[in-house]
Amino acid sequence: MKNIQELGSIIEKEIHSISYPSDPNLLYDPIAYIMGLKGKRMRPILLLMAHQLFDENLETAISPALAIEVFHNFTLLHDDIMDNAPLRRGNSTVHEKWNSNVAILSGDTMMIQSYQLFAKVAECSVKQVLEVFSKAAIEVCEGQQWDMDFETQDDVEIADYLKMIEYKTAVLLAASLKIGAITANASVEDQNNLYEFGKNIGIAFQLKDDLLDAFGNPETFGKQVGGDILACKKTYLYLKALEVANVSQLEKLTDVYLDDHYPEEEKIENVKSLFEQMEIPMHTKNLMLAYQTKAMKHLESISSENKAPLIAFSNKLMNRIS
Repeated sequence: MKNIQELGSIIEKEIHSISYPSDPNLLYDPIAYIMGLKGKRMRPILLLMAHQLFDENLETAISPALAIEVFHNFTLLHDDIMDNAPLRRGNSTVHEKWNSNVAILSGDTMMIQSYQLFAKVAECSVKQVLEVFSKAAIEVCEGQQWDMDFETQDDVEIADYLKMIEYKTAVLLAASLKIGAITANASVEDQNNLYEFGKNIGIAFQLKDDLLDAFGNPETFGKQVGGDILACKKTYLYLKALEVANVSQLEKLTDVYLDDHYPEEEKIENVKSLFEQMEIPMHTKNLMLAYQTKAMKHLESISSENKAPLIAFSNKLMNRIS
């Protein structure tokens, strides 16, 4: 049984062995660039972890694992355009390095490439795998649309936000795990428990990401710290602050947070100060822990003795600093 680092090495080797056509270079160079950037590779690693719960021969899981990673990176190209993000994994985003039209078309190509890789799954599994993936892919798009909708809505509730991050982030982690179970011929019950584990750990992951966006180390986070604050995003941190703020804090928070013309560094520091006064980091960590606890209950229900890597992954997720 392989650990997280060994599975990550397998994925990196497979990614770097992908051969891209040399022409048209403006289509394929950005794909090679984004795929080559150092990332966590969470989704393909989770797929392999799920597979080896029931079958330690990973050969049949490599192609769908690559497919998931290609699809995830496709979403990053498009998300970065929509968010006008300058950095991805500490490097220039594709639309900054080239332009938005290049990023859109390269992303479209990656979406098609992901289906090509899924089509290599064993014939007995390909229909079920594609159904799980296609459902998750549509939900990712729905989550992204809700995220954009929230930018112009004044009545976003915490429940709305949690549903949005479930779709935008968590369902692809969940689908990765379920697909790994499918390729290993696991029972339907185990497949579903893995999906629920992934969904809940994925929500915890996004909450941690929101926390790091405000309070992370800019040298290790890989994205612009305070980016959500500058973009006036209605994250859990902001929505929870609205819920617990007193009258004075509420007035200060809304005045600063929703002001697009506030000096950037001053805006970030003022908002973070208000968050700390209201103990928002603690509230966020408590909710993360609740989702992790729910996730672990589903993992405990799975009939396998090879769960150590998934337990380690869950703990690493909760304790990550970047």
